Formats: sequence, structure tokens, C-alpha cells
Amino acid sequence: MPAYRADGNILSVVKHFVVYTVLRIALFIACWAVVAGIATLIFGASTQVGVWSFVIGAVLSSLLSLRLLEGPRERFAQSVEARASRASARFEELKTSEDSD
Repeated sequence: MPAYRADGNILSVVKHFVVYTVLRIALFIACWAVVAGIATLIFGASTQVGVWSFVIGAVLSSLLSLRLLEGPRERFAQSVEARASRASARFEELKTSEDSD
């Protein structure tokens, strides 16, 4: 099964994806909690405050992730690019060996 290869090609891509995704979710939850807390203190608890807190938290976490999560995003992109280039090279190798037969 390829997910358990010793060289870690697939596992490293999955690991970088999981780390980046968990960080994005944690950043969103933190932003949403801060915005919801401040909004609730100012405007009181209501459905409208909850919805706007969610939207503002999502936008704020998206903007912050551009700067704060640049490293994990870059590592994930590099691991995907390396895996794609290896797959492309393997495909070309198979195509060349098939043409020579």
C-alpha cells in the first residue's frame, strides 16, 4: 500500500496538508472567538451577532493566514510539487518504455 512507504513521499504530503489544515481551523476558531466575544459584550447575544461574528471571523482568519501561515503553506506546496514532478517523471518513463516495446 503506497501510504506506508518507508521514504515518506505520500506521508509527507499528507502530513503537511494536515498541519496546514489544523492551523487554518485553529486560526479561524481563535478569530471567531475573539470577534464573537467582543461583539457579544458590545451588542449582546443574538443570532445576528453570531452570524456576523462568524463572517467577520472567517474573513479575518483568511487575511491573517496569508501572513501567519506562509511557512506551512509553502512546505505543503513544495511537497505537492515534488510529488507531482516524481509522478510526471514516472509517467514519462513508463511511456518511453512502452514506446520502445
